[in-house]
Amino acid sequence: MTAQFQHVSVLMQETLDALAIDPNGTYIDGTFGRGGHSGQILARLGEQGCLQAIDQDPQAIAAAEKFANDPRFAIAHTRFSNINDVAEKADLLGKVDGILLDIGVSSPQLDDADRGFSFMKDGPLDMRMDPTSGRSAAQWLAEAELEDITFVIKKYGEEKFGRRIAHKIIETRDETPILTTKQLADLVDEAVPVKDKHKHPATRTFQAIRIYINSELEEIQTALQASLNVLKPGGRLVVISFHSLEDRIVKQFIKKQSKGEALPRGLPLTDAQLKQNLTLKALGKAIKPSAEEISENPRSRSSVLRVAQKL
Repeated sequence: MTAQFQHVSVLMQETLDALAIDPNGTYIDGTFGRGGHSGQILARLGEQGCLQAIDQDPQAIAAAEKFANDPRFAIAHTRFSNINDVAEKADLLGKVDGILLDIGVSSPQLDDADRGFSFMKDGPLDMRMDPTSGRSAAQWLAEAELEDITFVIKKYGEEKFGRRIAHKIIETRDETPILTTKQLADLVDEAVPVKDKHKHPATRTFQAIRIYINSELEEIQTALQASLNVLKPGGRLVVISFHSLEDRIVKQFIKKQSKGEALPRGLPLTDAQLKQNLTLKALGKAIKPSAEEISENPRSRSSVLRVAQKL
């Protein structure tokens, strides 16, 4: 069923350049998806190279079967925030040359109405990256308090009409359970008094609920911190994000690790002592897709790639 849903990996060449792949190196693709980036990494690895992939989506794990006969490849069915545990089990702690995190929902997840990520097609209101665990969006909306729904929509969706939408959700569910993506999209459309000409009124609400249901921002923070333990000195951290909340976390993390701990002015410390606190070095500026890539793959338009190297 899932074969019909195609995924085009964004910023492919930029990602490969950022990883600076050593044919004999060890790499982790923390977000395997449908294996686009993984396939290209493997193509550049020699016999001694190694690629450890991670994904929490059972459909992604099934897609990884195409690499099952490659002794250089392994995949773990778990969240990418568990990257430290995965590396430890594979005896890779402090030995990894590069980590790739391509954050967010993939095209197959968006295009498959049964997954409930998109308001463009009617389907069950699920939104879980791993449908086998946790609460679905429908289950959460059926139980959540007004203040909690308002907070999620405002914080993770940056939606100024968050309270209006939350009120409409409570009002609707009291009469009819909200079980489908169309139901949610329609009620958000009714609740939002001012429409954006270039964006569906439910866009921010769907984003917010998805981020909350999957603890996406917490996942990123945990994985970024763990990367410091997983990478070897000189190893590279490459992160692709798709909206400002994600990118802000990545940008601030790299900035903090590149500057070290804040110390009071005037302390009698040498440059060498100050540098002891530094763990990462930012490599270049944020990279965005070319006009040509956006034309070929419109979903790439909001992607941002950042690169850092472990000191």
